[in-house]
Amino acid sequence: MELSDQNFASLQKYLYDTLNPDVNVRKPAETFLESVEVNENYPMLLLKLLTRDNVEMTIRVACAITFKNYVKRNWHTDEDTRDRISANDRLAIKENIVNIMVMSPESIQKQLSDAVSIIGRYDFPLKWPNLISQMVEKFQSGDFNIINGVLHTAHSIFKRYRYEFKSQALWTEIKLVLDNFAKPLTDLFVATLNLATVHASNPNALKVIYSSLVIISKVFYSLNFQDIPEFFEDNMETWMTNFHSLLTTDVPSLHTQDDDEPGLLEQLRSQICDNAALYAQKYDEEFQPYLPTFVTDVWNLLTSTSHLAKYDSLVSNSLQFLATVADRSHYRHLFEDPTVLSSICEKVIIPNMEFRTSDEELFEDNPEEYIRRDIEGSDVDTRRRAACDLVKVLSRYFEEKMMQIFGQYVQAMLQKYSENPAQNWRSKDAALYLVTSLAAKGQTEKHGVTQSSQLVNLTDFAAQHIIPELEKPDVNSLPVIRADAIKYIMIFRTVLPREVVVGSLPKLVNHLSAASPVVHTYAAASIEKILTIRGPDHQPLVKKEEVSQMAHVLLNSLFGALCLPGSSENEYIMKAIMRSFSSLQENVIPFLAELLPKLTEKLALVARNPSKPHFNHYLFETIGLSIRIVCKSTPAAVASFEEALFPIFQGILSQDVQEFIPYVFQLLSLLLELHESGTIPEPYMVLFPCLLVPVLWERPGNIHPLVRLLRAFIHKGAGQIAESQKISGLLGVFQKLVASKANDHEGFYLIQSLIEHLPTQALSSYLRQVFVLLFQRLQSSKTTKFVKGLLVFMCFYSVKYGANSLIEMIDGIQAQMFGMVLERLMIVDMQKISGAVERKITAVGVTKILCECPQLLDGPYSRLWSPLLQALIGLFELPEDESIHPDDHFIEVDDAPGYTVAYSQLNFANKQEHDPLGGAGDPRLNLAQSLSKLSVAYPGRLSPLLTTGLTDSDRAHLKTYLDGAKVQIA
Repeated sequence: MELSDQNFASLQKYLYDTLNPDVNVRKPAETFLESVEVNENYPMLLLKLLTRDNVEMTIRVACAITFKNYVKRNWHTDEDTRDRISANDRLAIKENIVNIMVMSPESIQKQLSDAVSIIGRYDFPLKWPNLISQMVEKFQSGDFNIINGVLHTAHSIFKRYRYEFKSQALWTEIKLVLDNFAKPLTDLFVATLNLATVHASNPNALKVIYSSLVIISKVFYSLNFQDIPEFFEDNMETWMTNFHSLLTTDVPSLHTQDDDEPGLLEQLRSQICDNAALYAQKYDEEFQPYLPTFVTDVWNLLTSTSHLAKYDSLVSNSLQFLATVADRSHYRHLFEDPTVLSSICEKVIIPNMEFRTSDEELFEDNPEEYIRRDIEGSDVDTRRRAACDLVKVLSRYFEEKMMQIFGQYVQAMLQKYSENPAQNWRSKDAALYLVTSLAAKGQTEKHGVTQSSQLVNLTDFAAQHIIPELEKPDVNSLPVIRADAIKYIMIFRTVLPREVVVGSLPKLVNHLSAASPVVHTYAAASIEKILTIRGPDHQPLVKKEEVSQMAHVLLNSLFGALCLPGSSENEYIMKAIMRSFSSLQENVIPFLAELLPKLTEKLALVARNPSKPHFNHYLFETIGLSIRIVCKSTPAAVASFEEALFPIFQGILSQDVQEFIPYVFQLLSLLLELHESGTIPEPYMVLFPCLLVPVLWERPGNIHPLVRLLRAFIHKGAGQIAESQKISGLLGVFQKLVASKANDHEGFYLIQSLIEHLPTQALSSYLRQVFVLLFQRLQSSKTTKFVKGLLVFMCFYSVKYGANSLIEMIDGIQAQMFGMVLERLMIVDMQKISGAVERKITAVGVTKILCECPQLLDGPYSRLWSPLLQALIGLFELPEDESIHPDDHFIEVDDAPGYTVAYSQLNFANKQEHDPLGGAGDPRLNLAQSLSKLSVAYPGRLSPLLTTGLTDSDRAHLKTYLDGAKVQIA
């Protein structure tokens, strides 16, 4: 693509169309832009368009987003995929992007900064060594719009240091960054502070200056996270003194009128508290001289900051700083005085645990966000969570004092509530939050609280203050307290007595009809979690019979809750439906005639615009579970499911709903696997050619479910496939898969199914080429996974077609090649085979090679007979060899594959592990019996080989096998 005015105009038009709300205009534009991504100069067209001032800002922002998504999709490549970006474009992007980014408006800068971060993740520092010097140069410009652009980029690249695992490569990279960036950053910090003094009376200048200080403080955090750098340790006085000054200096001109969004002053102070907490936690010895000052600063901030939402992050980080300090043994004495603890409780903890107007607005107007914060653990930046964490830390060291002090406050708040519930419900809400914080010691997402304080009687508290709330008939009264009470049951479900937990189920079901999305969501979440609890006998705490007794009202209430405003795609309700089906098993069947149409209707609806991945996953799980449950008792019901689901599946496939296609393949596989007839029904055969189309195999998320579906076709209708002339298409898929380091195992699954089920004559003309492909791949990239797959494949071939056929095939490719396979692969790597079925196939296949091939006793490979037998005994008796081949380090699992849909396994539609040697018994006994037969055919030949070729321990193991099979060597 040329960088011509015509192409710029065309690009603008397509970008404009991508903003169109009409899907019939938007989708073709998106598809076209994706189709031209492979053209050289395309990314440069996007970047150059961003620099054109005569282009509308909306188009430029759309262009920046398109460029970022292009980089996200295509920058990273592995060995198995073609590079969609030319070498010239890669170089040009890295040469130009920083300059374009720093000169762009903020809305574009943000998108390009993300793109730089993605490129940096893969190319910095080895393939982009001049990135840091490019950025540092811009510090000299004196233009803070440019400087802030550079700082944003630095932040987006360096913030991954906060969560990456320690490694030599990481240390090397951080050292390079520090050597080139730490001093310029420190100089910039000091210079910026000086400018703040110079421009103290200029509000506009201060906004730019303080926005720089915010990002500088964030970059400081990232660069100091892994370990304290020598440069920052040497310059700690500069940083900490100025951080203290920034925490305590008020800048009236930066105060904002917005009550919700934090201003620059709040953002900066919040980040400084984060930085101080990092040093207090990780580098307390070096930080000790500064700590008392920061404790005073933070305490003053906490006691003087209002309840407005814009201060939430600042207060949260301030509380986290105090929690960090209290958790360090050097500083614990600061908190042990009961007067101090009482003051903390009264002035800091209780005020920040109170349910504010902004929380109430969130509860009512944005329930999804409230739920995300409250029960999903994403409330790390909230005042309540931070106050709760501080309570937990203090309770760990001063439990009795805390219980005594806080108990008084809890009683007072509960008393206040009881006097006037309608007016004082906030008091009970705070009391419940405080009790939860005090009582919960050990907690996991799966089990809730697993360890609680001995000083809080949770059962009595539930009886007095929780169950009565849930028993009140009006489920819409005091919704916040209802939600709190349900959450109490959910959190303490594994430590409360069984009768309390199971006894609460009818009350929770009753709350599924509550108008408040938070209340009915919490009820569904609690029901789901209670149904997963296992008792001391490892059986479900709630018995199937108990669930069955309430099944009608439970299922109707759950499906009814999906019809409530705001919950049509509520993932918690869908998960509870799935769990209820799973708990009921066959007892759900009487309800399915009414419920399945509702599920399929919901599926058809969400397929039009998939927006809730978790909801969609649980919906597919529930459908898969329904198929399994019904067809287990009534196999013929498969046809009814196909009739209901096929039209929807066809729509999903024809509309190319990428998010759903892997799920559809899994459910189609399940349905086909459940067919009892020996033929594939016609609708499946119509679909079959479409499954071989290359574009489907380009998406990583499709590969596993597609292979499973093809294997189901092969299993159910091998004859039909042979007649349909599609074997070469299947082998084309095998060739693509086996060439890929990421997917070669899927290729082996596919070829194994072909060998297992297809008539020998249908495959015979292709088999030599299969082996040639496998040996070519072995020569070009020998990974442990591939070697294991190859060995199992050859052993399965030996079982299916005979060991002699295997030797003839391999030696037919190259004379005496089978000897090399034995010596360099089979004997050396057999111990690496993992998986019960794979080890069984290997054992039976190797036994056939040992006992059915004259070449191994009399022929050219006789010297390898004893070592091969020794390797087989090692497979039985020695632990798995977990060493790896040199090429293995090239294999990467990409956790961010652009916008391709990741494969999501449906647990309730999963394939049962298939054992192609189901009829074969214990492979050890099989070896003993086969050796006994061989010794009869070759009298006197085996004993010398066993005596000279095996160790004493191997001979002892072999004797055990022979004794077990009641046979002997002649």
